[in-house]
Amino acid sequence: MRKQVDDLLAARKEARLGGGEKRLQKQRDAGKMTARERIDALVDGGSFQEIGLFRKNRTTSFGMDTADMPADGVVTGTAAVLGRPIHLASQDFTVVGGSAGETHSLKVAEMMRGALKCGTPFVFINDSGGARIQEGIDSLHGYGAVFYENVKLSGTVPQISIIAGPCAGGAAYSPALTDFIIQTRKAHMFITGPNVIKQVTGEEVTADALGGADAHQSVSGVNHFVADDDEQAILICKKLLSFLPQNNTEDAPILDPDPYIEDDPEMRDTVPVDGNKGYDVREVIRRLVDHEDFLEVQAGYAMNIVIGFARINGRSIGVVANQPQVMAGVLDINASDKASKFVRFCNAFNIPLVTLVDVPGFLPGVAQEAGGIIRHGAKMLYAYSAATVPKITVVLRKAYGGAYLAMCAKDLGADSVYAWPTAEIAVMGAEGAASVVFKKEIDAAEDPAARRQELIQEYRNVYSTPFMAAARGLVDDVIDPATTRRNVAMALEILINKRELRPAKKHGLGPV
Repeated sequence: MRKQVDDLLAARKEARLGGGEKRLQKQRDAGKMTARERIDALVDGGSFQEIGLFRKNRTTSFGMDTADMPADGVVTGTAAVLGRPIHLASQDFTVVGGSAGETHSLKVAEMMRGALKCGTPFVFINDSGGARIQEGIDSLHGYGAVFYENVKLSGTVPQISIIAGPCAGGAAYSPALTDFIIQTRKAHMFITGPNVIKQVTGEEVTADALGGADAHQSVSGVNHFVADDDEQAILICKKLLSFLPQNNTEDAPILDPDPYIEDDPEMRDTVPVDGNKGYDVREVIRRLVDHEDFLEVQAGYAMNIVIGFARINGRSIGVVANQPQVMAGVLDINASDKASKFVRFCNAFNIPLVTLVDVPGFLPGVAQEAGGIIRHGAKMLYAYSAATVPKITVVLRKAYGGAYLAMCAKDLGADSVYAWPTAEIAVMGAEGAASVVFKKEIDAAEDPAARRQELIQEYRNVYSTPFMAAARGLVDDVIDPATTRRNVAMALEILINKRELRPAKKHGLGPV
């Protein structure tokens, strides 16, 4: 038995070297961690249990020697992160460029099925040159299996993709089907690379401009977080997991509660009374949440709206807030897509929603209309209306027209709605409304400009005031900004066991 054990240990050691020490060092020299180093950095020490170390592919043609392909280029198994179990896969670029063949992809799919069976998050670290061409249709079969499992896992367990190297062709669609994508600056993700684009269109484009982390953060909106390197990507992943439940039947863990909910007088000075002045809504968020700790999601995309995770009294919440610092906080196509998807994620995983409103409306313009602002804006209405988690809305300042409704007004099922004294809740701004409502009176005045200003203020005092909305029951209370954290925290405690039944159906048919 001793010889057999020694042979086993030697085989395991050799297999864990992946493509060999020379290729592993080349990976490190490029500023990247190896597949196993990434796992070691992510999981709790000693918790990783590898599954499929000795799996091999079936294809032997085109020079495919399985002896040179330990673990078939992907490390899979189970582990714990911050004391909670996960299933994971980490592609090994040192083995045939991390290319995905049949066995490679089926190993990943098996981990996903394990995650579904056990109710654990699934983390997939991508570093692959794409489909293994030598395996032909078998490679496509493997991809299809992964995509199918992505969809089955959707809304059941959290799925996180880390893009730590190339992610090209069909491989890019698996991350796109997951909940969050963390991309390093050394990674590239695209369907067709620069060389193919040049051959087909003649257009010169760099890999960074086409599929780099910054391009996918600020232009395409494909990724959710940008990391400088593998180490930072893994830290982001661990922090993100800390805000999330294990699956859709659980609540997120209560961590490090901040019991301080006393009045915060400085909150009164965070939002200018003048509606034409911008400010950073993230300052309001920081003062609202525990320890000023806010994990912003898609920070560089559609920056006119802010989304992310935080805690109040230790409980995870999802925050959606207009950002007056960018485009005055209007809702446009990209902001609507960004926020609605986040709302749907939070609802799927039992994370209460806190919405901070300062919105002058939907962005007008031919480009927005032609791009489908009606369809995209409707996603906001649909997502909030469909959400059954606790929904708390705070109107900070402007709340105009359909955009006010889209930011989780009472009519869309908000459980608690608070308004600051600076709130203006109306069909449109007082300036535009007065010009329509009082047009004849303004035109007939000796000094039309002066009379217009008087009527604007009159309209604002009578119709835009939050007390009008409170009188109609559309606002539960007009509050001192200093008490915002206390009001939201108390509402969350009351609503935490909220149950809301909806009509039985296979699924809704929301705008896409």
